[in-house]
Amino acid sequence: MAELRKGFTTGSCAAAAAKAACRMLLSGSDVDRISIITPKGPAFDAEILNTERTAEYVKCAVRKDGGDDPDITTGALIEAEVRFAGTEEGTEEGDAPRVIIKGGKGVGRVTRPGLDQPVGEAAINSVPREMITREVTEVLDMFDCSDAVMVTISVPEGEELALHTFNPRLGIEGGISIIGTSGVVEPMSRQAILDTIRVELRQKRAEGHDIAFISPGNYGLDFMKETYDVDLDRSVKCSNFVGETIDMICELGFSGMLLTGHIGKLVKVAGGIMNTHSREADCRMEIIAAAAVREGADTETLGRILDCLTTEEAYGILYEAGLAEKVSQRIMDRIMYNLDRRAGGKLDIGCIVYSKEYGQLAASDRAAGMIEENRTKWNG
Repeated sequence: MAELRKGFTTGSCAAAAAKAACRMLLSGSDVDRISIITPKGPAFDAEILNTERTAEYVKCAVRKDGGDDPDITTGALIEAEVRFAGTEEGTEEGDAPRVIIKGGKGVGRVTRPGLDQPVGEAAINSVPREMITREVTEVLDMFDCSDAVMVTISVPEGEELALHTFNPRLGIEGGISIIGTSGVVEPMSRQAILDTIRVELRQKRAEGHDIAFISPGNYGLDFMKETYDVDLDRSVKCSNFVGETIDMICELGFSGMLLTGHIGKLVKVAGGIMNTHSREADCRMEIIAAAAVREGADTETLGRILDCLTTEEAYGILYEAGLAEKVSQRIMDRIMYNLDRRAGGKLDIGCIVYSKEYGQLAASDRAAGMIEENRTKWNG
């Protein structure tokens, strides 16, 4: 199998475009290509597109190439306009940065706390800001220029693209974010998912949430709404990363968490598996069968469970045998044991496990109380 091709982040594109625009502003000559060094190390050799030049500024663009990663921003133009800062607010001598960075059309603006940038600022994250500042400063030094410059980053398609990202959910309005901690896009990056989980948790904490509401996904959306009047879409989605999400919850200072999920995912946690992706481990039927043994299941029932392909099918057998309630509670006890162990006793933990076919299978002692105490916050 061929190795997946890496790409470059919106932050790398913005830094390259800003460097090229600054060089053209100071030199008066066109630039067709520019090279920057990404924080991770590889050089980004970028083609410069759509140069626009006036007496006041130079603007150009770099097209985002996400490699083989299915990123919604791949193909988008990331523009940078560079002009001398002049007497803009905050540029008085002695107190102004040499490089002032702003967000233009298609770059989102932060409206909720807990993100990388303060409320009201353009959603250009700190590492891209550092990259832009470094690359533009290098050009200023090259031309022995002591004047401050204003860099405005824009994304012509950004407002439309943002509708297909997490930005509306996170409270970033009007466009996409300029992001990237390494400058390089790793195809199907596990780290990108973990970074998104951390951002959402940090935001919930900044908004005053003390109990983290976690789910692997929206599978039980209707069940949670009908049963508990809680909008599962507002939970933090931990995907398969149950263990690492618990670690983050502890680090960020939450006092507790409620985990809700389908039996197909959470039964693995009963076996101590904290990454529930099927390529990591799949012993769902073995765990269900082991719990059924403890509740007196006969050999025929165990054999049928072990032959099942889905947990829904296995639960049909348990209901036939009259064992579903007891097996579910035994599985919940093991889930809670392993959640508490991962949290090191630092969290007040609740859990609800459900099935598409059979509804709620089991709930921990604290689950209903947590929902009652936090429903208004969780539903926003």
